[in-house]
Amino acid sequence: MTFKHLFFLVSALIWLVAPTEKMVANPAPAPTNLAPGAPLGNPSPERDCPLPALSRLRSHIALQGETVESIARQYNVMPATLMAMNPMLRRGQVQPGAKIVIPPYDGRLVEVPAGSTWQKLAEIYKVRADLLFEANGCQPIGQVAFVPSVNWSIEPSVNSDDTSVQGFPLPAPAVEALRFGWQTHPVSRAVFFHSGIDFLAAEGTQVLAAGGGTVAFAGPQGIYGNLVVVNHQAGKQTRYAHLRDIAVKAGQKVRSGEVLGTVGTTGKPDIPQSHLHFEVRYNTGLGWVAEDPKTYLHATVKR
Repeated sequence: MTFKHLFFLVSALIWLVAPTEKMVANPAPAPTNLAPGAPLGNPSPERDCPLPALSRLRSHIALQGETVESIARQYNVMPATLMAMNPMLRRGQVQPGAKIVIPPYDGRLVEVPAGSTWQKLAEIYKVRADLLFEANGCQPIGQVAFVPSVNWSIEPSVNSDDTSVQGFPLPAPAVEALRFGWQTHPVSRAVFFHSGIDFLAAEGTQVLAAGGGTVAFAGPQGIYGNLVVVNHQAGKQTRYAHLRDIAVKAGQKVRSGEVLGTVGTTGKPDIPQSHLHFEVRYNTGLGWVAEDPKTYLHATVKR
């Protein structure tokens, strides 16, 4: 597959996602992050992931006098991203009336080598495999993929002395039934990325805030079931899923150890046993990115 073929594929994708009857010349960029206090939006039905970057492409009709740099500033992406997604721009010239593909954040469309996996592709482009997987909607790898450009450190810095996420989300240490990272699904046997830790706990067990912060979301949310999201200082966020009951409301301030709800089986849990699905995420240019909760937990996890 040549880059010309990739370009035609992008063009086809943009016509699928953009209206064709009433084309807006310069649509306003859509937000890609969950801001504090905002709802989560619609995650991928396959996993608790954002929509694939290639399903969120926008189009820009170039105006007289516009440049690659001015368009890039308008959509908060780098000029290199526009040139990577639009070969017509590689000479640095913008023709008025040209239809330019705009991705939701910096990155590029690439051809996937035959027999490749997300892990192998991540090694080729030197990006974390879980970020690549989530940027493509947690879907099976195909012929093309969107590779995000990462301009911040791919490994979040953690200072255990000042982080606002330090507590354990249950009243007592619990068995780690499904860990963070790439896993084989216990039911389907498919390889998938698990964005948190599943801690075994009896239904009705109290679920506790792992740190002080503000409740950003509290309610039903797709495969998460009943979900509570707490935003903390320093761009950190914790998520508590599959709850039976919710004891807090969006906008409410909570302290570390405060009861958020109780363990349940709502949504679509990955394991049949009653458990808490617990996530820690940090805010980046790609959205709220999952990281291993064990980095923060200051309680012994049973084995």
